[in-house]
Amino acid sequence: MERQAALDRVAELVETVEREEMPVPVREIWVYGDVALGLDPVDRLDVYLTKDVLMRGDDDAAADFEERLGVKGVGRTVRAEWAETHPEYLRANDNGYAAPEKCLAAHLLAESEADDEPVHLEVCNASFDDNVTQRLKGAVARDAYEQILDPRGVCLWVDGQRAEETMAKLRGGELPFPTLSGALEMLGLEDDRAA
Repeated sequence: MERQAALDRVAELVETVEREEMPVPVREIWVYGDVALGLDPVDRLDVYLTKDVLMRGDDDAAADFEERLGVKGVGRTVRAEWAETHPEYLRANDNGYAAPEKCLAAHLLAESEADDEPVHLEVCNASFDDNVTQRLKGAVARDAYEQILDPRGVCLWVDGQRAEETMAKLRGGELPFPTLSGALEMLGLEDDRAA
């Protein structure tokens, strides 16, 4: 994917989150990997979304959607209003419960012109910074370094606010980043392990 097309795709994702109701509230949108580092072409567009958990449940909606569509938990794990408007994006986990991360991916990536679009959408409850640290600790404890989340990310949207200046710098290739090992050292990893 050409870098410009990847950045345009990210801008579309941000606009979609701003403009449309999502299955759950989205708190942050980050990019990391090739697009954040300024590579061209981009092998894969890596996008990180921080989502919130719904705090109030709608038992009536849950029963209705389970009866009509066979999906449990609508109104508890994803918004009932969203599911009513976008039943085509409703996705369930293996246990038959509405899966917020799968619903978000279906909604946000459905508008893709190509089914094989190289986009990886990482959806978590934890902020990008927190998840980078948690995954690093877990990877080190298990010697599973392939599970590290690249900490060299760029926040493009947080709590309803676009980072317009950051996006302009990202488009202009003006964001300097250390090497991956340097970034891991900044997070406290010993230099030999970081290398």
